[in-house]
Amino acid sequence: MSEPDSASAPPTPTKSDGPLARGVEVIRSYLRTLPQAPGVYRMLGEKGAVLYVGKAKSLKKRVASYTQPARQPLRIQRMIAETATMEFVITNSEVEALLLEGNLIKRLMPRYNVLLRDDKSFPHILIAGDHPHPQLTKHRGARTRPGDYFGPFASAGAVNRTVAALQRGFMLRTCTDTVFASRSRPCLQYQIKRCTAPCVDRVTPAEYAAQVEQARAFLSGRSRDIQAGYAETMLAASDALDFETAAQYRDRIRALTAIQAHQDINFQDLDDADVVAAHQDGGQTCIQAFFFRGGCNYGNHAYFPSHERGLAIEEVLASFLVQFYENKPAPPLLLLSHDPPERPLIAEALSLHSGHKVELAVPMRGEKRRAVEHAITNAREALGRRQAERSSQAMLLAGVGALFGLEEPPGRIEVYDNSHIQGTNCVGAMIVAGPEGFTKNAYRKFTIRNQEVMGNDYGMMREVLTRRFARTLKEDPERQSTGWPDLVLIDGGKGQLNVALEVLAELALDDILVVAIAKGPDRNAGRERFFMAGREPFSPEPRDPVLYYLQRLRDEAHRFAIGSHRDRRAKAQTRSEIDQIPGIGPARKKALLLHFGSAKAVARAGLADLEAVSGINTAVARKIHAFFHEEG
Repeated sequence: MSEPDSASAPPTPTKSDGPLARGVEVIRSYLRTLPQAPGVYRMLGEKGAVLYVGKAKSLKKRVASYTQPARQPLRIQRMIAETATMEFVITNSEVEALLLEGNLIKRLMPRYNVLLRDDKSFPHILIAGDHPHPQLTKHRGARTRPGDYFGPFASAGAVNRTVAALQRGFMLRTCTDTVFASRSRPCLQYQIKRCTAPCVDRVTPAEYAAQVEQARAFLSGRSRDIQAGYAETMLAASDALDFETAAQYRDRIRALTAIQAHQDINFQDLDDADVVAAHQDGGQTCIQAFFFRGGCNYGNHAYFPSHERGLAIEEVLASFLVQFYENKPAPPLLLLSHDPPERPLIAEALSLHSGHKVELAVPMRGEKRRAVEHAITNAREALGRRQAERSSQAMLLAGVGALFGLEEPPGRIEVYDNSHIQGTNCVGAMIVAGPEGFTKNAYRKFTIRNQEVMGNDYGMMREVLTRRFARTLKEDPERQSTGWPDLVLIDGGKGQLNVALEVLAELALDDILVVAIAKGPDRNAGRERFFMAGREPFSPEPRDPVLYYLQRLRDEAHRFAIGSHRDRRAKAQTRSEIDQIPGIGPARKKALLLHFGSAKAVARAGLADLEAVSGINTAVARKIHAFFHEEG
């Protein structure tokens, strides 16, 4: 892959018939130097914001198509009109371009691409392979630890239920290697028959290895064989009048059956496959992904990619596949509800990325089609629920706008709160809500820096609001981005309101509506009072749905602020005076504590004793001694 061809300033367009014509001239100015080679192109707006990322088998031909806007849909015409410059990356193949395109879309989030905003890594079950007695554990993230990974599971809850059932069924250890090495007697897991206690040799290595192999077989799809073997052992123990052993295997069979009971629906023809189905309605798309591994259903997840209205469902599905599997390997088989454009190319790209052959199929009949139809039904129902929730949210936002005298419903609400205990570990918090509900990736924490306002709610609020809006104003002085609120909600009364109004007035942002919400008498929910500039304090009807919604916003800000404060306080409790000594990092801190046993002992140590510590030279020893023994 070549380095990005960072677009130099394009020639000044000669035509000025409007934004669309100017955009066409900008694009045309690059055609002379573009090669007939595969690659990725980026369209950028006036301020450098990435508008669109695309891939092409031939960059020259693909970019040339944008110089004929009459043949493009309205969405693409708007994009062309906003294009001020372009950037290019030449790749070795179209497959490489497709993979790079998916990576850039996820990283840059261009507004004209299909965007998968709620993508994440999925949890797996890991049977570790780096210990003589392997650990059974939940794993999320990069697969750097040796062992066997089983999944993905659609949720952490599904993994936790499965791990708990596997403990009852196979009695594998879940403790860390450190805990395992420090045990001198069996732990509670042994007492409740969820572990055979290999840490204290209550089971031989060969017996534990057999347990591990049975668990691997069960997770690999051979569950019927394992359960049949357990049933034979249970009957044999019962015939031998060994009822305790028979009861143990009975409980194991029940535990393994419980795993299968949570798998909702299974299809015999599916071994390792993902079923990906899309449903579109009202300009929105829902994509349901079902995960089958070893013939077992590991759950499903609904996605709602962001895209322009009118975009074909096949194109949405194609963009979803490239982005979804960008950070995870695809299984050998993907069953799809619709035939995406360039299906062979996507299959080749996913095969290259996953390290094995990946087949994309659109089944028309049989068991596989039934699995796809089941996924389509789930997608249709999930989209219906989401549209109903959006409708309800829209009504609440309209009610908020009417309550506070806004000309239209607010598109972005920011709620602020502070948290501290007697002036310590002071933090401010901002949460964001809008038509989609809570926008958690826009939440912000503010560690209070000004020592003079610690514990002063007014001073802390002033610092938080000043930092938030001064920074945003610096980054976007023209206020063109969507990061500006239509409504600022402050947890507090008239004093907090006045502070917020003063801050915004100082920044010449006095067109932003600010409202303070104060708890009612005796801090009773439902009797809140609202404070606004130029209006007497007022309280909505106690059972007003809009009041309930505003209470939820206030409570979410309070929860986030309290959580941030607790995190900061917990970190502070693990710090010692040694952390405050300049030049003392984790390694030297560890050496000091291992040598002296505690921070107090380090403080009492003499210069000669400090010099005796491994890794502490004379200069560092003098610095430590001076920190504890010299005043001022």
